[in-house]
Amino acid sequence: MTQPITGGCQCGAIRFRVDGELGEATICHCRMCQKAFGALYGPFVRVKLAELTWTRGEPARFQSSNKVRRGFCRDCGTPLTYEEDQEIIDLTIGAFDDPTPIRPVKQLATDRAVPWVHEVPAIPHRPIGGSKGLSEFFGAIVSYQHPDHDTAEWPPRDRS
Repeated sequence: MTQPITGGCQCGAIRFRVDGELGEATICHCRMCQKAFGALYGPFVRVKLAELTWTRGEPARFQSSNKVRRGFCRDCGTPLTYEEDQEIIDLTIGAFDDPTPIRPVKQLATDRAVPWVHEVPAIPHRPIGGSKGLSEFFGAIVSYQHPDHDTAEWPPRDRS
């Protein structure tokens, strides 16, 4: 058995745990995924529904088509699920506490991709510490985002 894998939304109102192996990870370029994420594509990983537990809250759902429901946090808007099957659910990769080991193996609906999306790696990079202005801006931020681990309660009583 693998270690439980956890995640949740940005504000912490919804948390989940996967007690099992993650399935295939994909990136979808269809227009519905673009709109659902407000981004260029949607990254997902499949899990068995029986191995998923909502440990805090549960997603609100939007019926985005006659075949698919999408789960999201009603409080902060974080996209969380793509649901079309009774036994499998797709979770958004970015909602995991540590998304780094989840590597997509396939891209879907590439004929719908924004034409320049594959050029993104060639756009000049600027890390947070790459300029004084960015460093100062990010250094002054106090995050109210839920941390990337489970907490006994959220939000904290004192945010000072």
